[in-house]
Amino acid sequence: MICGLLGRKLAHSYSPQIHSQLGEYEYHLFEKEPDQLSDFLCADDFTGINVTIPYKKAVIPYLDDLTDRAKKIGAVNTIVRRQDGRLIGHNTDYFGFLSMVTRSGLQVDGKKVLVLGSGGASATAAVVLKELGANVIVISRAGENHYGTLHLHPDTSIIVNTTPVGMYPNTGVSPVDLSLFPQLKGVLDVVYNPARTQLLMDAERRGLVAINGLWMLIAQAKESAEWFTGNIISDNVIGQIYNNLLCQMENLILIGMPGCGKSTIGRMLADATGRTFRDADEEIKIMAGMEIPEIFAAEGEAGFRKRETEVLSQLGIQSGLVIATGGGCVTREENYPILHQNGRIIWIQRSLEQLPTEGRPLSQSQDLALMYAQRKPYYKRFADFIVNNDNTLARTLSAIFNLEELL
Repeated sequence: MICGLLGRKLAHSYSPQIHSQLGEYEYHLFEKEPDQLSDFLCADDFTGINVTIPYKKAVIPYLDDLTDRAKKIGAVNTIVRRQDGRLIGHNTDYFGFLSMVTRSGLQVDGKKVLVLGSGGASATAAVVLKELGANVIVISRAGENHYGTLHLHPDTSIIVNTTPVGMYPNTGVSPVDLSLFPQLKGVLDVVYNPARTQLLMDAERRGLVAINGLWMLIAQAKESAEWFTGNIISDNVIGQIYNNLLCQMENLILIGMPGCGKSTIGRMLADATGRTFRDADEEIKIMAGMEIPEIFAAEGEAGFRKRETEVLSQLGIQSGLVIATGGGCVTREENYPILHQNGRIIWIQRSLEQLPTEGRPLSQSQDLALMYAQRKPYYKRFADFIVNNDNTLARTLSAIFNLEELL
């Protein structure tokens, strides 16, 4: 049985990892340009496929039949080849999005919900939300409701983003300004890479419910696997795969004073979790072709901080890393979303008298107590968790593993 995912750009898809936990079938990535779509669908090269951007509507003319759900939505994300060769189109995004809404805990009945985008995912979300009793307004680039008329909807309760805005690798941008919606309760973003788009981080800052599309991706894959294999799969597997993927893909970022043990702990943590270790200071030295004291001498702290942000931008957009940061990275607010978008940030604390200063320009030139007093509010602002490293490394690692949110 040969299955897979059809789309245009698929290099960073999580679907193969998900389907490997759902059934014993081959699952490939089929990257196709629009002019290759016809030949691919007409060839006898697959048993079942999922369909993603930009082909959820484009595949329909090539199919022999659609399920009632796919007809109602007008978009297909699952295709099965029957034994007689006929191609049947279905929409498992419906189940995936419904599961996502349920998990969010947001009440949509009677609420105004803005759905951003007009593609296949938008059509699916709109149908689900309407069936749940929501007042759905679809926002597109043109038509009656577009991005220039967002100010007409201050009573919006929920925003659903179905566009690729903010998706890897073009992170750090948001499709809308959330300050336009004073009654907003939550944001659902079907994008799952990065884990936190700029839109979701904006929602977090406002204390709103902020959910990415990973749960939806896994839920729709579960139903797709049922179509591929003909076997019923328990819904319990969704949460299991979700937790497994988080453990594999989430970055663990270590912050703290120079000399607190970030690099040593980071290497041990990477070995223990199967992640890749990256030391931001080492990356800066490679990029600059100089040692850190030389960078400070030649460019000053401002030059070093600029290089540091460039390196953190490259690291933060990746997944499955343990990142040891420089002690002063927290002094630049722009570094927070760079690190937070794909990871959890752990503040490693250590007594000042245990901090070494050799080879650390700022530690040698400043009073450590004063430096810590200045940086402490920033460490607190960045940190998701705090771990003390005054005892043995084994106890420090044990404390990290005991953080329930990282399990």
